Amino acid sequence: MRTLLVTGGAGFIGANFIHYWVKHHSDDRIINLDALTYAGNPDNVAGLEGNTNYRFAHGSIDDAGLVRQLLDNEGVDTVVNFAAESHVDRSITGPEDFMQTNIHGTFTLLEAARAAWQGNDEHCRFLHVSTDEVYGSLGPDDAPFTEQTPFAPNSPYSASKAASDHLVRAWFHTYGLPVLTTNCSNNYGPYQFPEKLIPLVIINALEGKPLPVYGDGKNIRDWLYVEDHCSGIDTVLSQGIPGETYNIGGCNEWTNIDIVKRVCQTLDELRPGYAPRENLITYVKDRPGHDRRYAIDSGKLMQRLGWAPEHRFEDGIVKTVEWYLENRDWVERARSGEYRNYYRQQYNVD
Repeated sequence: MRTLLVTGGAGFIGANFIHYWVKHHSDDRIINLDALTYAGNPDNVAGLEGNTNYRFAHGSIDDAGLVRQLLDNEGVDTVVNFAAESHVDRSITGPEDFMQTNIHGTFTLLEAARAAWQGNDEHCRFLHVSTDEVYGSLGPDDAPFTEQTPFAPNSPYSASKAASDHLVRAWFHTYGLPVLTTNCSNNYGPYQFPEKLIPLVIINALEGKPLPVYGDGKNIRDWLYVEDHCSGIDTVLSQGIPGETYNIGGCNEWTNIDIVKRVCQTLDELRPGYAPRENLITYVKDRPGHDRRYAIDSGKLMQRLGWAPEHRFEDGIVKTVEWYLENRDWVERARSGEYRNYYRQQYNVD
């Protein structure tokens, strides 16, 4: 039985992880710490309010007093750190929040865990969730990223995540804190905030609005269904070696334009319209520092710990589209306020 502090648990991946954990480890206790910024949505975890093993705590990972209080008072033995500013475009227009949350916030968590556990941490774990973007960009014929790939971040977001990864490593080698790091590829699935590519395409296509695609649309990403990411983290927590890093990828490389077309085709099948929704595709100016290709080699996690993704992209995208079709009320609440303002500013459309 564990007591988990899950940071950023009202966000996309964090909320999916909490739902996964409650389903597969129902006896464990979960404290969900989230600042409820633009992407932290209480609706994502609303169904857990009656669960006696679940508690929500409103606050920032940068609040040292609050974090330490939660670790001490709740008897936390496992920290899973999802909390992060994570949208590349936002990091370009406003990098300061990324430095504060992703770097200093991670430092605050590490220090709180070190003080709370004070060496009595044989069964404790601090798992830091990171991204493949810390490795930079791949050429079309380059081998996928491994855990030995040198860091080469190209955006304020990826630079802030690379810095936090280094902090986690240092707290293991300097203080012996039992840390684990996972670097994942692009996630997709339920509860993803509407500014991200796949939900943005689903929502706009349903409403007959333009589907913005950066540049020539040939940027390549490795796509990981969010439930597979959660099972990978579960595997690392239970079997991973402290101090080690594990890449979690979906073995699904797709160009952005092919992703958009596949979403359109899926919608045309599930919700037939008057014309193919591919006709809504609109190419927009590429963003600065846009990495051309990411690809993750999950061989270490698969071979040493026995994990493998269960969802093919062709199946996962159908499940994802169906979820958004069935949860239009969630979509409308998520799109209100700041999201609408950001969308108009970023893409110069209504």
